[in-house]
Amino acid sequence: MKENVLDVLMYLFETYVDTEEDPEPDHNELRNELSRAGFGDPEIERALDWLDGLTDQQGCLGYGSETAHGTRIYNDFEQERLDASCRGYITYLEQIGILSSPQREILVDRLLALETSDIDVEQVKWVVLMVLFSQPGQELAYARMEDLVFEETPTQLH
Repeated sequence: MKENVLDVLMYLFETYVDTEEDPEPDHNELRNELSRAGFGDPEIERALDWLDGLTDQQGCLGYGSETAHGTRIYNDFEQERLDASCRGYITYLEQIGILSSPQREILVDRLLALETSDIDVEQVKWVVLMVLFSQPGQELAYARMEDLVFEETPTQLH
């Protein structure tokens, strides 16, 4: 069975998002649980590194008000990894108030850190949930995003 980092992250997210247990088990506990769930060591290590990167990115939430209404220009590498539908969906999430500019930057960083060449809108949705879940005070944005992830009909962007 070939899993990627996002599969491991989604497993962890779905396992811990609604639990009342310690929200941050240590890496050894996570490694053991993921091994028991059938994930390979390389994917486990990459997923744990990805989570560490998410935690490290929390410091960039201090953008000034001058960046709040700016336009994000994606560089060539980002455009190669995030196709027009992904970039459009990220812009849509900003426009409807689910993501702030700093959160968008964390999202882009974490999407690129997945090290996969086939990022799609569904993957973007799940990573947005993870980014919002990791930040205190984002319960409303998280709930709105959760509705978008689990809605039956696909969202059309114009």
